[in-house]
Amino acid sequence: MATTTGDRILTLDTVRGVAVMGILLLNVIAFAMPSAAYMNPRAYGGSEGLNLAVWLGNFILFDGKMRGLFSFLFGASTLLVIDLASAKGQSAAQVHYARMVWLLVFGLLHCWLIWWGDILNHYALVGMIAFFFRNSRVKTLITVAVILLVVHLVIASFIPLTVLMARAAPGGPGMAEAREALERGFGTPPAAWIAEQVAIYRGGWWGIALERFKEARYLPLAALFQMGFETLAYMLFGMAALKSGMLTGSWERRRYVKWAAIGFGIGIPAYALLAAYILASGFELLAVTTGTWFATIPVRPLMIIAWASLIILLMRPGGALTARTAAAGRMAFTNYLVTSLICTTLFYGYGFGWYGELSRAEVYLVVLAIWTLMLLWSKPWLERFAYGPLEWLWRSLARGKVQTMAGGALARSVANATQ
Repeated sequence: MATTTGDRILTLDTVRGVAVMGILLLNVIAFAMPSAAYMNPRAYGGSEGLNLAVWLGNFILFDGKMRGLFSFLFGASTLLVIDLASAKGQSAAQVHYARMVWLLVFGLLHCWLIWWGDILNHYALVGMIAFFFRNSRVKTLITVAVILLVVHLVIASFIPLTVLMARAAPGGPGMAEAREALERGFGTPPAAWIAEQVAIYRGGWWGIALERFKEARYLPLAALFQMGFETLAYMLFGMAALKSGMLTGSWERRRYVKWAAIGFGIGIPAYALLAAYILASGFELLAVTTGTWFATIPVRPLMIIAWASLIILLMRPGGALTARTAAAGRMAFTNYLVTSLICTTLFYGYGFGWYGELSRAEVYLVVLAIWTLMLLWSKPWLERFAYGPLEWLWRSLARGKVQTMAGGALARSVANATQ
């Protein structure tokens, strides 16, 4: 299986391209509707017919898997940058932490000024920890990652346990406030709150920014506690997948088939059972918090590995679609942030003001349009320039020196290998 182009790892770029497109399948709901709709279709956007089918398909096949895949790829890419710096005789720590500090800056600006759902600041903080595992063996990386997932499972259990406590002692200290917060995150919030959110996000930039900063000013720290163990686990899995040869395409084809079959064979039935449980409850709060937040943790890594294996099996080196998907992956940083600019312009009041206007199914017309743009523009850009525009800016800032944008095919290949 041919998996390299110059110094690029084609499998890595292609899987990253699918991941950066795939995360929009879930993120678009957070762009287009009140936040509770992300977890619970009854909160907003429609929960019957085609809208319910869209939620069901996303939950079983994509929810958490694309984010996890992106985290796998971040861990693998981080290890590549560290190894390349060491091979050049540079300080791996200096190169790595300069990149993470500037990624944190980009992420915080994105979170506070553009969209509250930013993942970059989280990756920067967790990536600073992942550095300490750069020399670990594959077995050690996998063992530590599993332990981290167990810790994350314990932390995640606090959410459904809080629902049970609020139900058992509704008058207890802080229980009313906790229940209200959980309804806004996982349940069906009061109509007045929904109407308030819609009015805010259909307004001007300043009003949206004030609301965003009020809600998200401490979000990076909260996310580090709520999701940091899981994210670090996925990054370590990604490092292990790179070192084992999985993400370089070095495995035998039957090994990829085996892991795709195991991951989907276990994961899809497990997610389907959880979906049936949630549906049977009528999207009741305990069922949603248990089924979407807690019980998925043990099976999600298998689904992520299955998706990576399937993508590698389906990719065709030299094929037009593979080339365009890989180009989108090489420019994942730019494509991720440009997606936020496009979606906030379409949905927020200072743009087209579509916030709350489209159903859950209808927003996927926007997703298809953005996917098309990614595939159309990434390859021509990289045929002319060495980096995506924001990759160039990130690299220039991290290195403290303006990088050359133009370059031939070989120069582009070498330059992009460090991103």
